[in-house]
Amino acid sequence: MTPLSSRPRRWRLLSPLLAFAIATAAAIQPAHAVTDVEVGATDTWSVQDDVNHQLDTGSVHRTTDDALIGYGGLRVEVDGGTSPLNGILLRGFGITWDEAQAFESTVGVEIDGLVVRRTLTVDDESSYGRFFDTFDNTTDAPLTVEVAFGGQLGYGTGTNQSAIAATSDGDTVITGDDGWVSWYTPSQGPGSASANGPSATTVGTPGFDGALDRMGNFLRDPFDNPLPEAGHEANHPAFVNSLVVPPGEAVSLAHFVVTGLSGTDAEEGEEPPAPGSQVDAVEALAAELTASPDLSGLSDAEICALANYDVTTISTFDAGLCALAENVLASEGLDDAVGVVGGSTSVDYDVVGRTITDLIADMESGETTAEEITRAYLDRIEVYDQGPFGLHSVLAVAPDALEQARAADAARAEGDDRPLLGVPILVKDIIDTADMPTTGGSELFEGYVPSEDAWQVARLREAGAIILGKTNLSTFAFSGHYSESDFGQVWNAFDPSRSSIGSSGGSSVAVASSFGAAAFGTQTGDSLWGPSGAASLFSLRGTDGMQSSAGTMPLTIIQDYVGFIAQSPEDLALLLEVAAVDNPDDVLDDVANGNRPEDWSAYLSEDALVGKVIGIPEEAFDDPFGTSVVSDELRARFAEFGAAGATLVPMPAAPDPAERTFEGSTFYEGWSQWLEAHPDSPVSTVEDISEWGGERMTDEDLRAFEAWRAEYRAMLAEWMDESGVDAVLYPTELSDISLNDSVNPSFGRRDPESSASGVPTVVFPAGVNAHGNPVGFQLQGKAFQDAELLGFAYAFDAVADGRVLPDITPPLPVIDAE
Repeated sequence: MTPLSSRPRRWRLLSPLLAFAIATAAAIQPAHAVTDVEVGATDTWSVQDDVNHQLDTGSVHRTTDDALIGYGGLRVEVDGGTSPLNGILLRGFGITWDEAQAFESTVGVEIDGLVVRRTLTVDDESSYGRFFDTFDNTTDAPLTVEVAFGGQLGYGTGTNQSAIAATSDGDTVITGDDGWVSWYTPSQGPGSASANGPSATTVGTPGFDGALDRMGNFLRDPFDNPLPEAGHEANHPAFVNSLVVPPGEAVSLAHFVVTGLSGTDAEEGEEPPAPGSQVDAVEALAAELTASPDLSGLSDAEICALANYDVTTISTFDAGLCALAENVLASEGLDDAVGVVGGSTSVDYDVVGRTITDLIADMESGETTAEEITRAYLDRIEVYDQGPFGLHSVLAVAPDALEQARAADAARAEGDDRPLLGVPILVKDIIDTADMPTTGGSELFEGYVPSEDAWQVARLREAGAIILGKTNLSTFAFSGHYSESDFGQVWNAFDPSRSSIGSSGGSSVAVASSFGAAAFGTQTGDSLWGPSGAASLFSLRGTDGMQSSAGTMPLTIIQDYVGFIAQSPEDLALLLEVAAVDNPDDVLDDVANGNRPEDWSAYLSEDALVGKVIGIPEEAFDDPFGTSVVSDELRARFAEFGAAGATLVPMPAAPDPAERTFEGSTFYEGWSQWLEAHPDSPVSTVEDISEWGGERMTDEDLRAFEAWRAEYRAMLAEWMDESGVDAVLYPTELSDISLNDSVNPSFGRRDPESSASGVPTVVFPAGVNAHGNPVGFQLQGKAFQDAELLGFAYAFDAVADGRVLPDITPPLPVIDAE
């Protein structure tokens, strides 16, 4: 059995909005996010191992027909433990494919003295895999441990929602009396053909004391939250086992997962399977594995340590050997086990949550220096962002960052008063920097350093900013749901099990985690507002042309927007004063000429919302996943608009744009222009980047695309005028965000029209929901209403104080450098 690179797939389209993105993803090269293996004769599993994206969870990202979509993950809770790894989706195993049949840990993961290792063995004759996890106690006292095995099997509450098909004792309630449970996605109600592939998971020996403690919610702390019977969270089963691991000994768990194919889809020219046949098949195999578990390749000690199987009932194993088997499984992988290592800083100035405004005031007063600020950020990046358990938000730091800082301090001492002097800013690694690589998150551009800075980067340097480093992203800004590059995947700033959202996830996580004062991001669809909302930050997708995109790798020419992710409206105003200026060499920003504000800060007034009417479009706050914990919180926050002086009114949904009137590929044209501007690029043709193909756009096509967008902006202005509103309110996220090993869509969303038309949208935080996750709003306006919208966000924040800080990256302890 070998990894696949070209086997035909039947990936299901999870959302109509993603059609363009999925087509592009299939074309962008290289695609080494996971390792694909044949499981049985007809299925393919994509396993999260220690390859390019380095999720390294050992879970299954997806199967041929999405029977699993982020399943087989592990959460472990050590009673009384203090490790940051307690309770989160575990990673860092160094999971490696043996090119034959198994994915194995190359190191153990240490959590408060417990070392966890895992092996996934797949079968090339039948469609199943065996997850075998061991838990070694390296302390001199017993450890009480809870283990949750599971993940995601569906999403939402429609035809993509998973449902329990059956359990081994004939009902649909999972208990320790069951040997297995099966799931499917009913295409037309209970009992109908499974739209996605069905699956089954074994529990253990039915009725055995250690088979199962309870079922939990794998999405959200499965040790405290039971698995719901309905709703989106019911798609996330967790099999929870309670273990007591003696000192110096080990306990193991085995779970067999069986997958099938869709009952409604088939390869071209073939008929779908008979209705129900795939569900029957996974249940039959799960029943067989429950009665006679496949223990091949396991040692006697490993088998004897099983907690969820009664080894005396396994006919293929002599339980008498357990009296002879040594229960210490730790001979390999314990001495080099990895865990979270603490860190410190030598800087007595705390940068956590300090805005640009704060930093400038403290440098001007002499409380701190640019060198101290830069050193503090670098220390935090080293401790919290790097290594197997880091957030993976920063790909590179400037080799002369501290030299830049010392130069800024010297300039300030000489009276230099440039507006951003000594302020460290991060840059999304799709934007050119002349002193660091610009890779687009792709190995194709690894090590490539452009000859000059992008336009906006150069403006920040001129204003005295320190360009501190490059942030991680979704490769070539493709995904609006995850930030997964060839150099690692970004983890959420508030919950180290979840997605950061994409494609600017590295920028948002880095700013939220205080790795830099602000960051550049980009947006084609949702890549400023999505990541900013997930990280409790501020952003502005301005009117087309407000900020130049010159020097930025493209996704959709003209629609791409280069903006900022920041910690306050004041910070955004400072950055825009510097960067939102005309680039005489960029024809695409000419549309904003004569319409840029002269003074952004002048719009920041606590009275900005007084007398304003804010419209709420139909269904804008209805989560397509069917959840309400986010929308309930946001609706409760509507009152704060009233407290700021605004009136909220309902309005109809936005009109659709006119039919496209131009030819050619915006992706192909954008990359063609980028390559012409970068003759030293390691890639010379668009075909080297993508198999998607396409044709160049003529100048007439480009102008027609701009005119089409301008027409849509006019339609939206008329829609607002007819509704009598000054701005339109949308949410950022509408559901809790998915775990980082899952697939699109990673959150419930209702997109505003800003990306499709080029009208401005300001993004701002609004506290947290009942689950403790950040929530936020967007206000959309008419063309060139940018600064006024920024003022609205300022006024709301003055009342709501909506920004929150993550608690997983607290201030570092200060240790004297001497």
